[in-house]
Formats: sequence, C-alpha cells, structure tokens
Amino acid sequence: MLSVIIPAYNEENTLEVIVKKVQSVKLIDDIPIEIIIVDDCSSDQTYNIALDLQSKYNNIQVIKHEKNKGKGAALQSGFSNVKGEYIVIQDADLEYDPEEYNILLRPLVKGFADVVYGSRFMGGKPHRILFFWHTIGNKFLTFLSNMFSNLNLTDMETCYKMFRSSIVRQLKLKEKRFGIEPEITAKMAKIPKIRVYEVGISYYGRTYEEGKKINWKDGFRAIYCIIRYNLFK
Repeated sequence: MLSVIIPAYNEENTLEVIVKKVQSVKLIDDIPIEIIIVDDCSSDQTYNIALDLQSKYNNIQVIKHEKNKGKGAALQSGFSNVKGEYIVIQDADLEYDPEEYNILLRPLVKGFADVVYGSRFMGGKPHRILFFWHTIGNKFLTFLSNMFSNLNLTDMETCYKMFRSSIVRQLKLKEKRFGIEPEITAKMAKIPKIRVYEVGISYYGRTYEEGKKINWKDGFRAIYCIIRYNLFK
C-alpha cells in the first residue's frame, strides 16, 4: 500500500481537486492507496471539505489539529497514522502531479531504493517559470545540505519524497514548519547503507497570490536546520 500524506492549511480551493487526482492514479502492480489528510487548523472550509471527501471514499482518513502548528507537525501527525509499506508527501495545492507517483515508486518496488526524491531541476518534465531568487534559494539550500550530508541531490526542498515506511519510523522528526524538509534529508542521510534515488518530475508552481506560503524566514530556518541536524544529534 502507498500512504499519501496531504498536509492542508486553508486549501479549500484545491483540496478536493488534488484528492480526486490521487484517487484516479493507477499504481504499478495494482498497489492500493490510502490518503491521510491533516488539516492544520484551517480558518476556511478545508476541514469540512476533507470530512466530505472522507464520507465519499473508504480509503481516506482525516486528522485535525486544534491549533495551527505548521507543515512539519502535520506531516508528523500523518506519518504516525500510516498503514502502507510506502509513503509519499503530497501538498494540497496543484504544484505536483500525482500521475507521476509511479516514477518515484518504481525504484522502490524493484528493490533498488529506500528513498526516492522527485526533482524539479532534472529531466525533461515541464515546470512553470516563476521566481528567480526562489530558485537560487532552493539550489543554495540543496548545495548546503549536500555539503553536510555528502549526498548529491539536485532538489532537497522538493515536496515529492517517497519512502519505505520503515525508513520514516527511524527519523524521529522534530521540526514543526518548513524546516522539516532539511531535517528529513539530514536524518535520512545518517541511516547506514541507505539507498537514495532521484527522478525528474514536473512542477506547476503557484504564486503567492495563488496561495504559496513559504517565505524568506523559512529559508533562514532551513539553513539553521541543515547545520543543526547534520552536525549535531
């Protein structure tokens, strides 16, 4: 089974669309899908939409935070409730295409990988042209992460990270917000004999007016997390 974790905060405009996209995916080897939606105390109709979706599909679980905690906390809530052998992170917006799950899943199913990252910066997939400095920031954070972790990723900050669930259980995550991305990479890289793969994916980025939430403060937190979780236990 593939467990799809969807952290959601004020995503009333896109949540139902992304869930239907996930539901329509046919995975290799007919692997079933479970969806775990974690509502991070949204102030719009996100939670009610999630409950409505849960009533329509028998493979959806909804978790609600009583106060806003951040994406990292939402992912931790989702990870603690998975049943699948594999786990993938799926943002509630429409920036990433669930039709590409099989691209990430194939190295895991074939026994080559323990973790697969979907890179927005490799391969021939389409990606929306948006922010120059945002791209430079992503590449700098990836470079810094690689320098400390001794990996050669092209996109550490990608949403699309797919794991064997046994790997996630070893990470013991702490970060509550977007610092979860470098924390995952740093702690994953320390697992002995971990097999990490990277595949090219498409990216349909959105603007801040369209609901993008990450900002420059999160970038500084990411730098702190890269140093903290790579150099210290």
